[in-house]
Amino acid sequence: MNYNKKTVYDIDVAGKKVLLRCDFNVPQDKATGAITSDKRIVAALPTIQYLLGQGAAVIACSHLGKPEPSFEKWVKKQTEKGKDPAELTEEKWRKSLQKLTLAPVAERLSELLGKSVIFAHDVVGPDAKAKAAALRGGEIMLLENTRFEKGETKNDPALARELASMAELYVSDAFGSVHRAHASTAGVSAYLPAVSGLLVAKELEVMGKALNDPKRPFVAVLGGAKVSDKIAVINNLLEKADTVIIGGGMAYTFAKAQGGEIGKSLLEEDKCAYALEMIEKAKAKGVKLLLPVDTVAAKEFSADAAPVVVDTMHIPADMMGMDIGPKTIELFCAATRGAGTIVWNGPMGVFEFPAFANGTKAMAKALAESGAVTIIGGGDSAAAAEQLGFADKITHISTGGGASLEFLEGKELPGVACLLDK
Repeated sequence: MNYNKKTVYDIDVAGKKVLLRCDFNVPQDKATGAITSDKRIVAALPTIQYLLGQGAAVIACSHLGKPEPSFEKWVKKQTEKGKDPAELTEEKWRKSLQKLTLAPVAERLSELLGKSVIFAHDVVGPDAKAKAAALRGGEIMLLENTRFEKGETKNDPALARELASMAELYVSDAFGSVHRAHASTAGVSAYLPAVSGLLVAKELEVMGKALNDPKRPFVAVLGGAKVSDKIAVINNLLEKADTVIIGGGMAYTFAKAQGGEIGKSLLEEDKCAYALEMIEKAKAKGVKLLLPVDTVAAKEFSADAAPVVVDTMHIPADMMGMDIGPKTIELFCAATRGAGTIVWNGPMGVFEFPAFANGTKAMAKALAESGAVTIIGGGDSAAAAEQLGFADKITHISTGGGASLEFLEGKELPGVACLLDK
């Protein structure tokens, strides 16, 4: 896939109405609805400020959560969860939607920009259309949650056309959603010239270069619970990296595949043959594939469980692997020294529990001190680096978990493929 896409810098936006897709899918307090982290809103500011500074009229849009825009489907889903159908009213459904309104985002964005953000109470309805028509250069409005529209996740051309009708240009700046072919992430590009915002441009530049033209040696560090989540990633990186490191829960499937005893550790029995295939592929390609040699195990999945260091190939029957052990930490960290590029996706263990966070912490520290171009591919590994205090020493932390994973898999991202090539 071509990652060399036009950005907002490559087109004239002055006086134009711009439909800007942001990622305002912010975490909220379940009880009060208050935004608990505005990082995603802050991340959108450079593009918004550039567009407003150039005299563009900005029509921002985003999804938030997973609302069910159909009353009938909402009833079906609630019934499947064990709710009494007789108590499921339209009023309750509408309340469930209102919990996912973007109104609090408009309020926070106003505070951050220091200027009023006009809020539309629908997506392509009369309120949005009237406010978009009246919008002037240097002004910004925010549409209601795009997923309130049934056609959004189906990439409905009719919805995409309605969204596009309000603007003259489309700017994609929601990297966390570019792996989805939705009406607001890809569909609108059929009706408007489409370019990337500054956030997406940075992701494409940094991650695209890391995969297509990395400074070598190129080391890939993969963790997380399941091999099945990373099958295509491992396969793709064995074509590109000099060293591939595998930790986290998925490492136990590799140990079992090689005849190890892994106790109660995570196991995907049906992926053992694949694990052996990857080991053989690494040998054939001359890629170093590093697996844990020792493990921090425990008798139960608990923060209070007593940690015991055991051989990865001989985990006691009543124990489960929870983190990589000290010898493995030494092995993995040594492999990052002298690296030119390091890409990391997935923690080395159950980092949420302090007793089992040492492997993940050591990996984050190794990246921070490596002197290499370091990229963390969103999700849990990004959360770990931030939680452990190493985020500011990493070259780039991706803003999209699912998108960065598909990027590492070498998949085409619909929300990127639709943008104009340079």
